[in-house]
Amino acid sequence: MLDKSRSLNVDCIAYDLEDSVTPSKKAEARSNIKALLNQPRAAGIREQAVRINGVDSGAALDDLTEIVRNAPLVEISVVVHISLMGRNQKLKAPNLDTIVIPKVNSASDLHFVTDVIRHALPHRHSSTLTPTLTQQAPIKILALIESAKALSSLSSICTSTPYLSGLIFAAEDFALDLSMTRTPSLSEFLYARSAIATACRAHNLPSTIDLVCTAYKGEDGLQTLEEECVGGKGLGFNGKQLIHPSQVEVAQRAFSPSEEEVAWAMRVVIGDEKADQEGRGAWTLDDKMIDAPVAGKARAIVKKAEACGFDIEKIRERWKDQLPR
Repeated sequence: MLDKSRSLNVDCIAYDLEDSVTPSKKAEARSNIKALLNQPRAAGIREQAVRINGVDSGAALDDLTEIVRNAPLVEISVVVHISLMGRNQKLKAPNLDTIVIPKVNSASDLHFVTDVIRHALPHRHSSTLTPTLTQQAPIKILALIESAKALSSLSSICTSTPYLSGLIFAAEDFALDLSMTRTPSLSEFLYARSAIATACRAHNLPSTIDLVCTAYKGEDGLQTLEEECVGGKGLGFNGKQLIHPSQVEVAQRAFSPSEEEVAWAMRVVIGDEKADQEGRGAWTLDDKMIDAPVAGKARAIVKKAEACGFDIEKIRERWKDQLPR
């Protein structure tokens, strides 16, 4: 199963050491994941993560020790462009990008993990957050929000560590904590999801990951997934947890801008550039007013489209004659 995962084309893949592994198999799972991360990176996986056990479980330190502190040294060649000299450098855990922390209830949970990775990997976690030419990027942290206590501590959680890159909503555990029953409408989670998405934006965290869609088999399952993705995107989430390879294509399509959205956004961007040259703060496109917030949204769509593989220069060329009305 681990080897099969390397054939996926995904933004991030998270290897689990928590709920999917029984206590008697934890040590074996750590060893297997460490071996997997020592292999060359798979071409289609842009970010590799490991979900450790919760800090309060007593197993988190063992997880971190195995996958970070005891990771073998890998020798790489680093080119320093200033001097045009090459030199070898040994790095620990070179293929581990992110640690996913479950059951984060307070800032202290993230303080613990931050202290461990700073001690284990000082070359990746220096006092400056901007990597030098010879320094590998810091390991990022994603925090799972699973309880009422966590929801009430979002602000302190979001400011607890410089390595936090986003929040993930864990709906099933949240429902358990509040004695809720999950319904198809997901209305019982509206407050929690809105609070998480808002907190991420307020604290400039790039990743806002929505709940798991538990239905994944057949056309009905994929239809449910698509509806959940659209709903999550509308609340401000920019990604979704997936539990089966069949869900990947649907989620990627739902969270990527459509061709129509990109065309509209490019028309707005080009028109707004020309309106700005004319000293106009508001103008009209397709009988609708375009002002600063709308133009800002359009620029964000174009930026996201570029990250999703759209040929932005080709689209700009197509709409180069767009004029503000």
